[in-house]
Amino acid sequence: MATNNAQARERRRARVRAKVSGTSARPRLNVFRSLNHIYAQLIDDVAGYTLAAASTLDAEIKAKAGIKKVEEAAEVGKLLASRAQAKEIKQVVFDRAGYRYHGRIKAVADGARQGGLEF
Repeated sequence: MATNNAQARERRRARVRAKVSGTSARPRLNVFRSLNHIYAQLIDDVAGYTLAAASTLDAEIKAKAGIKKVEEAAEVGKLLASRAQAKEIKQVVFDRAGYRYHGRIKAVADGARQGGLEF
């Protein structure tokens, strides 16, 4: 059975999501990576709400023109961490959504850790 990359990532994402779930005390930090942008959000799966979100489309990150995608991803992680701390969220569980833990995905996680979130 031949599958393409998107179908394979979707299978990996489902496998990760079977084990990872967020609560209001410890939300899930979900990361989505597109070709040009990266998005991160803190999700309370019990209530079904997004508690905080950040992406490369935010004005704070767009203002830093000329930086590389990995550096942008780290800035997204820091921005999300600052927004989480404003809502008194300190601990999260990381959801890599089927992506390999390297490059921009790792940069978001490292930026969030630098911002003060605990995984």
